[in-house]
Amino acid sequence: MVTIIKDGSSKAAIRNLLEKLKTNKGFDAKKYSGVIKLKKNPLEIQKMIRNEWS
Repeated sequence: MVTIIKDGSSKAAIRNLLEKLKTNKGFDAKKYSGVIKLKKNPLEIQKMIRNEWS
């Protein structure tokens, strides 16, 4: 499903679209969005991945 939000849409219109999405029974994208909680420093993870390539 594609939702198009046009430039200049009011906040009320966007909230209305979001409410319609909540009633849709399907994939819950909000469950997987947000901040990732890492156990290591992101720079260390990046270096580790780059070392695996060489």
